[in-house]
Amino acid sequence: MTKPVDEQTTHQERMRTLQAEARQKRAAASDPERGLVLVHTGDGKGKSSSAFGVIARTLGWNRRVGVVQFIKGDWKTGERQFFGRFPEQVVWRTMGEGFTWDTQDRARDIAVAAEAFAAAREMLVSGDYDLVVLDEINVAMSYGYLDAGTVLDGLGARSERTSVILTGRGALREITDHADLVTEMQELKHPFTAGIKAQRGIDY
Repeated sequence: MTKPVDEQTTHQERMRTLQAEARQKRAAASDPERGLVLVHTGDGKGKSSSAFGVIARTLGWNRRVGVVQFIKGDWKTGERQFFGRFPEQVVWRTMGEGFTWDTQDRARDIAVAAEAFAAAREMLVSGDYDLVVLDEINVAMSYGYLDAGTVLDGLGARSERTSVILTGRGALREITDHADLVTEMQELKHPFTAGIKAQRGIDY
């Protein structure tokens, strides 16, 4: 059954207007000729998962990626196993020691975070990477393990080629103000609250 002519005409006019607006915005946009800074934060699930999706997109263009994982321990995950299939394109360094409540040693956590960011800064300034993912670095900063000024200095010193994604809940205002894109994940529902344990291939 076809729509009435007047309804179809109204729809076409609305779509043409949207199309013209989108084209105008694209025409007005410019290339920054530098990498971007993206922040994935919020209490909802999907911050790291989204960053891993961007890694896949970057690899699709045959570009190089560096990953430094803060906080997360050296456990077996699907993403690490998958990206391990691209040793020429992905350098993956898991430098955390597990959840923030695992070590129960603040001095040690600070030292580990500093070591991880030193490795991250080397990636940022090297000019060897098109994308660097600093996974859970927002958590490290929110707990005071890393100083935001130190991180901002590293971001500012990075190669113009390099885009950066900072993930983790509790992103500091200094970081979100500096970023080009900030996405806040909002949790509406989570299986863990219903007593469902983490699922292989979905959660890790």
